Amino acid sequence: MSNVHVTGAARGIGKAIAHRLAADGHRVAVSDLPSMADELETTRAGLPAVDAGDHVALTGDVSDQDSVTALVRDTARELGSLDVMVANAGIAQTKPLLEVSPKEYDQVHAVNGRGVFLCYTEAARQMIEQGTGGKIIGAASIAAHKGFPLLGVYCSSKFAVRALTQAAAQEWAEHGITVNAYCPGIVDTAMWEQIDSDLGAINHVGKGESMEAMAAGITLGRVSTGADVAGLVSYLAGPDSDYMTGQSVLVDGGMLFV
Repeated sequence: MSNVHVTGAARGIGKAIAHRLAADGHRVAVSDLPSMADELETTRAGLPAVDAGDHVALTGDVSDQDSVTALVRDTARELGSLDVMVANAGIAQTKPLLEVSPKEYDQVHAVNGRGVFLCYTEAARQMIEQGTGGKIIGAASIAAHKGFPLLGVYCSSKFAVRALTQAAAQEWAEHGITVNAYCPGIVDTAMWEQIDSDLGAINHVGKGESMEAMAAGITLGRVSTGADVAGLVSYLAGPDSDYMTGQSVLVDGGMLFV
């Protein structure tokens, strides 16, 4: 099995991905911001054990190049190599475009765009140096396929991930590296609870009403869980996806058909 790094793994989708990949038999390095260190350690301690050795927890900021370089370096040192990078860390913003300041725009893109770029490129450098190929997997969204009102800046950052994934897949194929992204819809996580709260404040509706209205358009009739997303990432991290690259795959219960 492979040695994996999952960013944004202290909670939510990242935590679910880390658990699934550990259950698949991978050794996992989990990371998140230093302020999330306690929750991150809880994630690490709860991961299913593997025969090859212990999982590790690392802290860092994906928007900072030196930090990402250290995360990749430390993963390779602690686990022996970096075979799969899951650039999962991301933030949301719910606001009318005319009320978004340039600083707020930059904050979203610093994590969702620059952060994924840094994770992709630093991981690729490590994999090329190792000479054994690898898999790079990024967090996109249904918002990488369609722009949504009040989520315009978030959508623009996720469209950037989709474009970056396509370009990276073409540039790094010669090194045996595949690059794909996963595109969740509405997920039962703290981030979506915050989106629901923000939309409720804007539209003057109660808690849960905004998410319920959006969920009404899901073909399978329910919002997704982190485990739903982790199942797709498990496939992208494993050998069955070896002939797949440059794709941004919807896992949204049938919200969009593209």
